[in-house]
Amino acid sequence: MLNPATPEFLDTLRDRLPEPVFRDAGPEHLEEPRGRYRGQGLLLAPGSTEEVATILQACHTACVGVVPHGGGTGLVGGQVMQGGVAPVILSLARMTAIRDVFPSENVMLAEAGAILADVQRAAREAGRMFPLSLASEGSARIGGLLSTNAGGLNVLRYGNARAQCLGLEVVTATGEVWHGLTRLYKDNTGYDLRDLMIGAEGTLGIITAAALRMAPVPAASGTALFHVASPRAALDLLALARDRVGDTVTAFELMHRQGPEFLIEAGLDARVPLDPLPEWMVLMELGLPEGLRPEDSLAAIFEAAVAAGLSVDGVIASSETQAEALWAIRETIPEANRRIGSISSHDISVPLSALPDFIEQAEPVLRALGNVRINCFGHLGDGNLHYNVFPPKGRTREEFEEIRPRVKEIVHDLAHGFGGSVSAEHGIGRLKVGDLERYGDPVKLSMMRAIKTALDPHGILNPGAVLRG
Repeated sequence: MLNPATPEFLDTLRDRLPEPVFRDAGPEHLEEPRGRYRGQGLLLAPGSTEEVATILQACHTACVGVVPHGGGTGLVGGQVMQGGVAPVILSLARMTAIRDVFPSENVMLAEAGAILADVQRAAREAGRMFPLSLASEGSARIGGLLSTNAGGLNVLRYGNARAQCLGLEVVTATGEVWHGLTRLYKDNTGYDLRDLMIGAEGTLGIITAAALRMAPVPAASGTALFHVASPRAALDLLALARDRVGDTVTAFELMHRQGPEFLIEAGLDARVPLDPLPEWMVLMELGLPEGLRPEDSLAAIFEAAVAAGLSVDGVIASSETQAEALWAIRETIPEANRRIGSISSHDISVPLSALPDFIEQAEPVLRALGNVRINCFGHLGDGNLHYNVFPPKGRTREEFEEIRPRVKEIVHDLAHGFGGSVSAEHGIGRLKVGDLERYGDPVKLSMMRAIKTALDPHGILNPGAVLRG
Protein backbone atom coordinates (compact mmCIF):
# COMPACT_ATOMS: atom_id res chain seq x y z
CA MET A 1 0.00 0.00 0.00
CA LEU A 2 1.48 3.30 -1.10
CA ASN A 3 1.33 6.49 0.90
CA PRO A 4 0.69 9.91 -0.67
CA ALA A 5 3.41 12.43 -1.35
CA THR A 6 2.60 15.34 0.94
CA PRO A 7 4.27 18.67 1.69
CA GLU A 8 5.19 17.19 5.08
CA PHE A 9 7.00 14.30 3.38
CA LEU A 10 8.93 16.72 1.19
CA ASP A 11 9.87 18.70 4.30
CA THR A 12 11.70 15.62 5.64
CA LEU A 13 14.04 15.90 2.63
CA ARG A 14 14.90 19.57 2.95
CA ASP A 15 17.90 19.01 5.18
CA ARG A 16 19.32 16.46 2.71
CA LEU A 17 18.68 18.18 -0.62
CA PRO A 18 19.45 21.68 -1.92
CA GLU A 19 16.61 24.13 -2.45
CA PRO A 20 16.59 23.99 -6.31
CA VAL A 21 15.30 20.40 -6.06
CA PHE A 22 11.98 21.60 -4.67
CA ARG A 23 9.76 23.03 -7.39
CA ASP A 24 6.09 23.49 -8.20
CA ALA A 25 4.59 21.10 -10.72
CA GLY A 26 3.37 22.86 -13.87
CA PRO A 27 0.99 21.79 -16.65
CA GLU A 28 3.91 20.18 -18.46
CA HIS A 29 4.28 17.73 -15.55
CA LEU A 30 0.58 16.98 -15.11
CA GLU A 31 -0.66 16.62 -18.69
CA GLU A 32 0.23 14.40 -21.63
CA PRO A 33 0.11 15.35 -25.33
CA ARG A 34 -3.15 13.62 -26.26
CA GLY A 35 -5.15 14.95 -23.33
CA ARG A 36 -6.29 11.48 -22.25
CA TYR A 37 -4.75 11.71 -18.79
CA ARG A 38 -4.24 14.43 -16.19
CA GLY A 39 -1.74 13.60 -13.49
CA GLN A 40 -1.16 14.55 -9.89
CA GLY A 41 1.76 14.73 -7.49
CA LEU A 42 4.47 16.91 -5.99
CA LEU A 43 7.54 17.76 -8.02
CA LEU A 44 11.18 17.12 -7.19
CA ALA A 45 13.92 18.01 -9.71
CA PRO A 46 17.27 16.55 -8.63
CA GLY A 47 20.47 17.87 -10.18
CA SER A 48 22.67 14.82 -9.70
CA THR A 49 22.61 11.04 -9.43
CA GLU A 50 23.30 11.33 -5.71
CA GLU A 51 20.22 13.50 -5.25
CA VAL A 52 18.11 10.97 -7.16
CA ALA A 53 19.42 8.27 -4.85
CA THR A 54 18.53 10.32 -1.77
CA ILE A 55 14.97 10.82 -3.04
CA LEU A 56 14.46 7.15 -3.83
CA GLN A 57 15.84 6.03 -0.49
CA ALA A 58 13.29 8.26 1.25
CA CYS A 59 10.42 7.19 -1.02
CA HIS A 60 11.23 3.51 -0.54
CA THR A 61 11.32 3.88 3.23
CA ALA A 62 8.05 5.86 3.30
CA CYS A 63 6.34 3.76 0.55
CA VAL A 64 5.73 6.84 -1.60
CA GLY A 65 5.28 6.35 -5.34
CA VAL A 66 7.68 7.90 -7.85
CA VAL A 67 6.69 8.84 -11.40
CA PRO A 68 9.77 9.71 -13.49
CA HIS A 69 9.37 12.62 -15.90
CA GLY A 70 11.56 13.45 -18.89
CA GLY A 71 10.36 15.55 -21.79
CA GLY A 72 6.71 14.59 -21.28
CA THR A 73 6.32 13.60 -24.94
CA GLY A 74 5.13 10.02 -24.31
CA LEU A 75 1.83 9.04 -25.90
CA VAL A 76 0.68 6.19 -23.62
CA GLY A 77 0.34 7.97 -20.27
CA GLY A 78 3.54 6.61 -18.74
CA GLN A 79 4.59 10.03 -17.42
CA VAL A 80 1.37 10.96 -15.59
CA MET A 81 -0.54 9.21 -12.80
CA GLN A 82 -4.13 10.33 -12.41
CA GLY A 83 -5.47 7.63 -10.09
CA GLY A 84 -4.45 6.39 -6.67
CA VAL A 85 -2.49 8.39 -4.11
CA ALA A 86 -0.38 11.33 -5.22
CA PRO A 87 3.22 10.39 -6.10
CA VAL A 88 6.48 12.26 -6.23
CA ILE A 89 7.00 13.47 -9.79
CA LEU A 90 10.72 13.00 -10.36
CA SER A 91 11.85 15.40 -13.10
CA LEU A 92 15.23 14.76 -14.73
CA ALA A 93 15.15 18.14 -16.48
CA ARG A 94 18.09 19.53 -14.48
CA MET A 95 20.39 16.61 -15.33
CA THR A 96 21.35 17.69 -18.84
CA ALA A 97 25.13 17.35 -18.95
CA ILE A 98 27.07 15.74 -21.78
CA ARG A 99 29.62 14.19 -19.46
CA ASP A 100 32.16 13.14 -22.08
CA VAL A 101 32.59 12.37 -25.76
CA PHE A 102 34.96 9.78 -27.20
CA PRO A 103 34.97 10.29 -30.99
CA SER A 104 37.47 7.51 -31.71
CA GLU A 105 35.21 5.07 -29.83
CA ASN A 106 31.96 6.47 -31.25
CA VAL A 107 30.70 6.83 -27.67
CA MET A 108 29.12 9.70 -25.74
CA LEU A 109 28.21 9.84 -22.05
CA ALA A 110 25.03 11.86 -21.49
CA GLU A 111 22.80 12.45 -18.49
CA ALA A 112 19.19 11.34 -18.63
CA GLY A 113 17.79 14.86 -18.86
CA ALA A 114 19.78 15.74 -21.98
CA ILE A 115 17.44 16.70 -24.82
CA LEU A 116 17.81 14.54 -27.92
CA ALA A 117 18.52 17.54 -30.19
CA ASP A 118 21.37 18.58 -27.89
CA VAL A 119 22.83 15.07 -27.96
CA GLN A 120 22.64 15.12 -31.77
CA ARG A 121 24.39 18.50 -31.78
CA ALA A 122 27.17 17.26 -29.50
CA ALA A 123 27.73 14.31 -31.80
CA ARG A 124 27.94 16.59 -34.85
CA GLU A 125 30.49 18.79 -33.09
CA ALA A 126 32.59 15.65 -32.60
CA GLY A 127 32.34 14.79 -36.30
CA ARG A 128 29.84 12.00 -35.64
CA MET A 129 26.07 11.53 -35.56
CA PHE A 130 23.62 10.17 -33.03
CA PRO A 131 21.10 8.50 -35.32
CA LEU A 132 18.03 8.37 -33.09
CA SER A 133 15.59 10.78 -34.76
CA LEU A 134 11.92 11.53 -34.15
CA ALA A 135 9.44 14.37 -34.34
CA SER A 136 9.79 15.33 -30.66
CA GLU A 137 13.59 15.50 -30.63
CA GLY A 138 13.50 19.15 -29.57
CA SER A 139 11.95 18.23 -26.21
CA ALA A 140 12.30 14.47 -25.69
CA ARG A 141 15.02 13.53 -23.20
CA ILE A 142 17.48 10.65 -23.32
CA GLY A 143 16.25 8.97 -20.13
CA GLY A 144 12.68 8.82 -21.38
CA LEU A 145 13.73 7.71 -24.86
CA LEU A 146 15.67 4.80 -23.40
CA SER A 147 12.98 3.99 -20.86
CA THR A 148 10.46 3.62 -23.68
CA ASN A 149 12.96 2.10 -26.15
CA ALA A 150 11.99 4.77 -28.66
CA GLY A 151 12.12 4.08 -32.37
CA GLY A 152 11.76 6.88 -34.87
CA LEU A 153 12.80 7.44 -38.44
CA ASN A 154 16.18 5.67 -38.64
CA VAL A 155 15.43 2.30 -37.05
CA LEU A 156 15.73 0.60 -40.43
CA ARG A 157 19.47 1.24 -40.54
CA TYR A 158 20.56 2.01 -36.99
CA GLY A 159 18.06 0.24 -34.75
CA ASN A 160 15.92 1.65 -31.98
CA ALA A 161 17.12 3.25 -28.73
CA ARG A 162 18.21 -0.10 -27.28
CA ALA A 163 20.62 -0.65 -30.16
CA GLN A 164 22.17 2.78 -29.61
CA CYS A 165 23.11 2.33 -25.96
CA LEU A 166 26.15 0.57 -24.51
CA GLY A 167 25.73 1.17 -20.79
CA LEU A 168 23.59 2.83 -18.14
CA GLU A 169 23.80 4.47 -14.77
CA VAL A 170 20.66 3.59 -12.81
CA VAL A 171 19.28 4.35 -9.36
CA THR A 172 17.33 1.42 -7.93
CA ALA A 173 14.05 1.55 -6.04
CA THR A 174 15.95 1.35 -2.76
CA GLY A 175 18.27 4.23 -3.66
CA GLU A 176 21.36 2.26 -4.62
CA VAL A 177 23.33 3.26 -7.72
CA TRP A 178 24.17 0.71 -10.39
CA HIS A 179 27.35 1.97 -12.06
CA GLY A 180 26.83 0.31 -15.43
CA LEU A 181 28.01 3.22 -17.55
CA THR A 182 30.37 1.04 -19.58
CA ARG A 183 31.82 2.03 -22.94
CA LEU A 184 32.47 -1.59 -23.85
CA TYR A 185 30.97 -3.09 -26.97
CA LYS A 186 31.49 -6.59 -25.60
CA ASP A 187 30.83 -7.54 -21.98
CA ASN A 188 29.38 -10.99 -21.27
CA THR A 189 29.56 -10.85 -17.48
CA GLY A 190 26.15 -12.18 -16.53
CA TYR A 191 22.65 -10.83 -17.02
CA ASP A 192 22.29 -7.84 -19.31
CA LEU A 193 20.76 -5.35 -16.90
CA ARG A 194 21.05 -2.61 -19.50
CA ASP A 195 18.52 -4.30 -21.74
CA LEU A 196 16.30 -4.96 -18.73
CA MET A 197 16.13 -1.28 -17.84
CA ILE A 198 15.68 -0.07 -21.43
CA GLY A 199 11.98 -0.25 -22.26
CA ALA A 200 10.95 -0.72 -18.61
CA GLU A 201 9.42 2.78 -18.50
CA GLY A 202 10.90 3.62 -15.12
CA THR A 203 9.24 0.68 -13.36
CA LEU A 204 12.49 -1.12 -12.45
CA GLY A 205 14.90 1.76 -11.85
CA ILE A 206 15.58 5.39 -12.75
CA ILE A 207 18.06 5.90 -15.59
CA THR A 208 20.33 8.83 -14.72
CA ALA A 209 22.96 8.59 -17.47
CA ALA A 210 23.76 6.55 -20.56
CA ALA A 211 26.71 5.59 -22.73
CA LEU A 212 25.38 6.24 -26.22
CA ARG A 213 26.66 4.85 -29.49
CA MET A 214 27.48 7.42 -32.14
CA ALA A 215 27.90 6.62 -35.83
CA PRO A 216 29.99 7.97 -38.70
CA VAL A 217 28.30 10.68 -40.73
CA PRO A 218 27.47 9.44 -44.25
CA ALA A 219 29.55 11.20 -46.87
CA ALA A 220 26.39 12.04 -48.83
CA SER A 221 22.67 11.64 -48.29
CA GLY A 222 19.73 11.83 -50.64
CA THR A 223 15.97 11.98 -50.28
CA ALA A 224 13.19 11.09 -52.70
CA LEU A 225 9.41 10.89 -52.64
CA PHE A 226 7.91 8.15 -54.79
CA HIS A 227 4.31 7.61 -55.85
CA VAL A 228 3.75 3.88 -55.31
CA ALA A 229 0.91 1.76 -56.62
CA SER A 230 0.04 0.19 -53.25
CA PRO A 231 1.50 -0.82 -49.87
CA ARG A 232 2.59 -4.12 -51.45
CA ALA A 233 4.34 -2.20 -54.21
CA ALA A 234 6.05 -0.15 -51.48
CA LEU A 235 7.41 -3.34 -49.92
CA ASP A 236 8.67 -4.50 -53.29
CA LEU A 237 10.29 -1.10 -53.76
CA LEU A 238 12.09 -1.49 -50.44
CA ALA A 239 13.42 -4.89 -51.52
CA LEU A 240 14.49 -3.43 -54.86
CA ALA A 241 16.30 -0.54 -53.18
CA ARG A 242 18.10 -2.83 -50.76
CA ASP A 243 19.17 -5.13 -53.57
CA ARG A 244 20.79 -2.12 -55.26
CA VAL A 245 22.27 -0.12 -52.36
CA GLY A 246 22.18 -2.54 -49.42
CA ASP A 247 21.99 -1.16 -45.89
CA THR A 248 22.52 2.43 -47.02
CA VAL A 249 18.73 2.82 -47.02
CA THR A 250 18.44 4.98 -43.91
CA ALA A 251 14.69 5.57 -43.84
CA PHE A 252 11.67 4.25 -45.71
CA GLU A 253 8.38 5.87 -44.75
CA LEU A 254 4.94 4.95 -46.09
CA MET A 255 2.25 7.65 -46.28
CA HIS A 256 -1.38 7.51 -47.36
CA ARG A 257 -2.86 10.60 -49.02
CA GLN A 258 -4.97 11.25 -45.91
CA GLY A 259 -1.86 12.54 -44.14
CA PRO A 260 -1.11 15.38 -46.61
CA GLU A 261 -4.83 16.16 -46.81
CA PHE A 262 -4.81 16.61 -43.03
CA LEU A 263 -1.88 19.03 -43.38
CA ILE A 264 -4.00 21.23 -45.61
CA GLU A 265 -7.05 20.90 -43.36
CA ALA A 266 -5.02 21.81 -40.27
CA GLY A 267 -3.45 24.83 -41.96
CA LEU A 268 0.11 23.51 -41.81
CA ASP A 269 2.68 24.57 -44.36
CA ALA A 270 3.84 21.33 -45.96
CA ARG A 271 2.91 20.42 -49.52
CA VAL A 272 3.39 17.28 -51.59
CA PRO A 273 5.16 18.16 -54.89
CA LEU A 274 3.24 15.51 -56.84
CA ASP A 275 0.11 16.26 -58.87
CA PRO A 276 -2.35 14.68 -58.57
CA LEU A 277 -1.86 13.73 -54.94
CA PRO A 278 -1.10 9.98 -54.91
CA GLU A 279 -3.10 7.48 -52.87
CA TRP A 280 0.16 6.01 -51.50
CA MET A 281 3.65 7.49 -51.25
CA VAL A 282 7.05 6.43 -49.98
CA LEU A 283 9.66 8.79 -48.57
CA MET A 284 13.11 7.25 -48.93
CA GLU A 285 16.49 8.43 -47.65
CA LEU A 286 19.91 7.05 -48.52
CA GLY A 287 23.16 7.65 -46.64
CA LEU A 288 26.10 6.76 -48.88
CA PRO A 289 29.89 6.47 -48.45
CA GLU A 290 32.49 8.57 -50.26
CA GLY A 291 32.46 8.30 -54.04
CA LEU A 292 28.75 7.60 -54.56
CA ARG A 293 26.14 10.16 -55.59
CA PRO A 294 22.76 9.62 -53.90
CA GLU A 295 20.94 11.38 -56.75
CA ASP A 296 22.28 8.79 -59.20
CA SER A 297 21.37 5.89 -56.90
CA LEU A 298 17.84 7.23 -56.33
CA ALA A 299 17.35 7.84 -60.05
CA ALA A 300 18.40 4.26 -60.81
CA ILE A 301 16.03 2.94 -58.15
CA PHE A 302 13.19 5.01 -59.57
CA GLU A 303 13.82 3.82 -63.13
CA ALA A 304 13.85 0.20 -61.98
CA ALA A 305 10.67 0.78 -59.95
CA VAL A 306 8.87 2.23 -62.97
CA ALA A 307 10.00 -0.68 -65.12
CA ALA A 308 8.67 -3.11 -62.50
CA GLY A 309 5.32 -1.33 -62.28
CA LEU A 310 5.89 -0.25 -58.67
CA SER A 311 5.96 3.53 -59.21
CA VAL A 312 4.70 6.02 -61.78
CA ASP A 313 6.01 9.33 -60.48
CA GLY A 314 8.51 10.74 -58.04
CA VAL A 315 10.62 13.67 -56.88
CA ILE A 316 14.32 13.44 -56.05
CA ALA A 317 15.61 16.29 -53.88
CA SER A 318 18.42 18.20 -55.56
CA SER A 319 19.38 20.24 -52.50
CA GLU A 320 19.27 20.08 -48.72
CA THR A 321 16.42 22.59 -48.75
CA GLN A 322 14.35 20.36 -51.01
CA ALA A 323 15.14 17.32 -48.85
CA GLU A 324 14.01 19.21 -45.75
CA ALA A 325 10.78 20.16 -47.52
CA LEU A 326 10.06 16.51 -48.34
CA TRP A 327 10.77 15.44 -44.78
CA ALA A 328 8.54 18.23 -43.48
CA ILE A 329 5.58 16.43 -45.03
CA ARG A 330 6.19 13.30 -42.96
CA GLU A 331 7.31 15.03 -39.78
CA THR A 332 4.34 17.42 -39.69
CA ILE A 333 1.68 14.72 -39.99
CA PRO A 334 1.64 14.01 -36.19
CA GLU A 335 0.90 17.69 -35.50
CA ALA A 336 -1.91 17.67 -38.07
CA ASN A 337 -3.30 14.54 -36.41
CA ARG A 338 -3.22 16.28 -33.03
CA ARG A 339 -5.05 19.34 -34.32
CA ILE A 340 -7.80 17.31 -35.96
CA GLY A 341 -8.15 14.90 -33.03
CA SER A 342 -8.27 11.15 -33.51
CA ILE A 343 -11.01 8.84 -32.30
CA SER A 344 -8.33 6.26 -31.59
CA SER A 345 -4.60 6.14 -32.42
CA HIS A 346 -2.56 2.98 -32.74
CA ASP A 347 1.17 2.25 -32.75
CA ILE A 348 1.36 -1.27 -34.15
CA SER A 349 3.81 -3.53 -35.90
CA VAL A 350 3.27 -6.63 -38.01
CA PRO A 351 5.65 -8.80 -40.03
CA LEU A 352 6.65 -6.96 -43.17
CA SER A 353 5.01 -9.35 -45.61
CA ALA A 354 1.71 -9.07 -43.71
CA LEU A 355 1.50 -5.27 -43.80
CA PRO A 356 -0.48 -5.02 -47.06
CA ASP A 357 -2.97 -7.65 -45.86
CA PHE A 358 -3.42 -5.84 -42.55
CA ILE A 359 -4.14 -2.53 -44.31
CA GLU A 360 -6.53 -4.18 -46.75
CA GLN A 361 -8.48 -6.05 -44.07
CA ALA A 362 -8.68 -3.32 -41.41
CA GLU A 363 -10.25 -0.56 -43.50
CA PRO A 364 -13.63 -2.14 -44.41
CA VAL A 365 -14.22 -3.39 -40.86
CA LEU A 366 -13.57 0.06 -39.41
CA ARG A 367 -15.66 1.87 -41.99
CA ALA A 368 -18.56 -0.43 -41.08
CA LEU A 369 -18.59 1.31 -37.69
CA GLY A 370 -19.35 4.71 -39.23
CA ASN A 371 -18.14 7.46 -41.50
CA VAL A 372 -14.52 7.56 -40.31
CA ARG A 373 -11.25 8.65 -41.89
CA ILE A 374 -8.09 6.56 -41.62
CA ASN A 375 -4.59 8.02 -41.63
CA CYS A 376 -2.16 5.16 -42.16
CA PHE A 377 1.53 6.06 -42.20
CA GLY A 378 4.77 4.99 -40.61
CA HIS A 379 8.09 3.23 -40.71
CA LEU A 380 7.40 0.62 -43.38
CA GLY A 381 10.98 -0.63 -43.37
CA ASP A 382 10.68 -1.99 -39.83
CA GLY A 383 7.00 -2.97 -39.97
CA ASN A 384 5.75 -0.14 -37.75
CA LEU A 385 2.48 1.57 -38.70
CA HIS A 386 0.79 4.53 -37.06
CA TYR A 387 -2.76 3.54 -37.87
CA ASN A 388 -5.09 6.28 -36.68
CA VAL A 389 -8.85 6.66 -37.02
CA PHE A 390 -10.50 10.10 -37.24
CA PRO A 391 -14.00 11.56 -37.42
CA PRO A 392 -15.28 12.92 -40.74
CA LYS A 393 -14.55 16.54 -41.57
CA GLY A 394 -16.64 18.91 -39.49
CA ARG A 395 -17.15 16.41 -36.64
CA THR A 396 -15.17 15.97 -33.41
CA ARG A 397 -13.72 12.89 -31.77
CA GLU A 398 -15.99 13.39 -28.75
CA GLU A 399 -18.99 12.58 -30.96
CA PHE A 400 -17.47 9.13 -31.64
CA GLU A 401 -16.38 8.30 -28.11
CA GLU A 402 -18.76 5.35 -27.90
CA ILE A 403 -17.00 3.50 -30.74
CA ARG A 404 -13.44 4.22 -29.55
CA PRO A 405 -13.03 0.96 -27.57
CA ARG A 406 -14.32 -1.06 -30.53
CA VAL A 407 -11.99 0.73 -32.96
CA LYS A 408 -8.98 -0.08 -30.80
CA GLU A 409 -10.12 -3.67 -30.36
CA ILE A 410 -10.47 -4.18 -34.12
CA VAL A 411 -7.03 -2.76 -34.90
CA HIS A 412 -5.25 -4.56 -32.09
CA ASP A 413 -6.99 -7.90 -32.64
CA LEU A 414 -6.07 -7.81 -36.31
CA ALA A 415 -2.44 -6.83 -35.62
CA HIS A 416 -2.16 -9.60 -33.01
CA GLY A 417 -3.73 -12.06 -35.42
CA PHE A 418 -0.99 -11.36 -37.94
CA GLY A 419 1.65 -12.07 -35.31
CA GLY A 420 2.24 -8.40 -34.60
CA SER A 421 2.51 -6.10 -31.60
CA VAL A 422 0.03 -3.55 -30.24
CA SER A 423 2.95 -1.37 -29.12
CA ALA A 424 5.71 -1.02 -31.68
CA GLU A 425 7.63 1.95 -30.28
CA HIS A 426 5.54 3.99 -27.82
CA GLY A 427 5.58 1.55 -24.92
CA ILE A 428 2.77 0.38 -22.63
CA GLY A 429 2.48 3.22 -20.12
CA ARG A 430 -0.93 3.24 -18.47
CA LEU A 431 -2.92 3.37 -21.68
CA LYS A 432 -2.06 -0.16 -22.80
CA VAL A 433 -1.85 -2.10 -19.54
CA GLY A 434 -5.06 -3.92 -20.41
CA ASP A 435 -3.78 -4.60 -23.92
CA LEU A 436 -0.62 -6.18 -22.53
CA GLU A 437 -2.76 -8.42 -20.34
CA ARG A 438 -5.03 -9.30 -23.27
CA TYR A 439 -2.36 -10.08 -25.85
CA GLY A 440 0.77 -10.80 -23.81
CA ASP A 441 2.16 -14.28 -23.32
CA PRO A 442 1.12 -15.48 -19.82
CA VAL A 443 4.58 -16.84 -19.03
CA LYS A 444 6.21 -13.57 -20.09
CA LEU A 445 3.82 -11.61 -17.86
CA SER A 446 4.57 -13.89 -14.93
CA MET A 447 8.31 -13.38 -15.42
CA MET A 448 7.82 -9.61 -15.68
CA ARG A 449 5.90 -9.53 -12.40
CA ALA A 450 8.60 -11.57 -10.69
CA ILE A 451 11.29 -9.15 -11.87
CA LYS A 452 9.21 -6.16 -10.75
CA THR A 453 8.71 -7.65 -7.29
CA ALA A 454 12.41 -8.45 -6.92
CA LEU A 455 13.68 -5.02 -7.98
CA ASP A 456 10.88 -2.87 -6.56
CA PRO A 457 9.47 -4.73 -3.54
CA HIS A 458 7.28 -1.84 -2.37
CA GLY A 459 6.00 -1.07 -5.86
CA ILE A 460 7.01 2.61 -5.73
CA LEU A 461 8.44 2.96 -9.25
CA ASN A 462 5.92 4.38 -11.74
CA PRO A 463 2.95 2.64 -10.11
CA GLY A 464 0.35 1.36 -12.54
CA ALA A 465 2.55 1.70 -15.62
CA VAL A 466 3.31 -1.42 -17.72
CA LEU A 467 1.96 -3.78 -15.03
CA ARG A 468 -1.26 -3.27 -13.13
CA GLY A 469 -0.65 -2.25 -9.52
